[in-house]
Amino acid sequence: MAIITIARELASLGEETAHELMRINGYRLIDKDYLEKRLSEIGLSAEKREKFDEKSPGFWASLSQQHEDYLHFLKTALLEAARENDCIIMGRGGHHILKDVPNVLSVKIVAPMALRVEKTKAMYHCDNRRAVQMLEQSDRDRGGFHKFYFSCNWNDSREYDLTINTMRVDPVTAAHVIDSLRSLLIGQDKETAGVQKMADLYLAQQIITEIVYKNRIPIHFLEVIAENGIVALHGVANTQASIDSAVAITRGMAGVRHVESSIQLVQEFTVMP
Repeated sequence: MAIITIARELASLGEETAHELMRINGYRLIDKDYLEKRLSEIGLSAEKREKFDEKSPGFWASLSQQHEDYLHFLKTALLEAARENDCIIMGRGGHHILKDVPNVLSVKIVAPMALRVEKTKAMYHCDNRRAVQMLEQSDRDRGGFHKFYFSCNWNDSREYDLTINTMRVDPVTAAHVIDSLRSLLIGQDKETAGVQKMADLYLAQQIITEIVYKNRIPIHFLEVIAENGIVALHGVANTQASIDSAVAITRGMAGVRHVESSIQLVQEFTVMP
């Protein structure tokens, strides 16, 4: 049981490699189509998905609650899929969201610009100039997306366990290399630890959903850490009643054995005449 995340440059044969990998190991593919459907089901509109999907939000969008909502629902959908293991997650910051999960293998697929240009021209029936523009924009968008949401450098090879340059490695070979590395690196001990870690991450995400999105409790900057049923709540609230409600909701959730609250009480600031 394992999870493989694939980050890829546009037109670098990343999708083709993922489909070959599915054929080899039978894993489920969690790609844009899957996420579009799931995000729609859990309440994220098509407009929001288009605005934020693998893009850095513009200035005004970055100041709105919308980008926080997008990240929350994206993490929810990815964690929901990944907790079942045996899946391949395409892009969307999957390697960063799951970076502390022991049974995750993170891969980056790249290719020289010249090869990407030729593939883009064939895919989109455009000229050389337009292909270069599309590729440069895509690279900026994906780099900006990772920097804004995860404070990481999408181009840094140290973010990944393996980087494959498809200049000389075709998708079939790349898929075999990835699957071989998976079998070498992820043994039974990492699988067991990974299942528990995924359960913890998913529980923490469920708690945030219940407190902030379903019950609308005004806990600001809410962070939830779960470990084997022990849950710690961090954040800021204006009233003790909000803190008490958040704790009560958490205690009532399945899988929670103990709750520790570190939510800070900050009284509303009043302007004096």
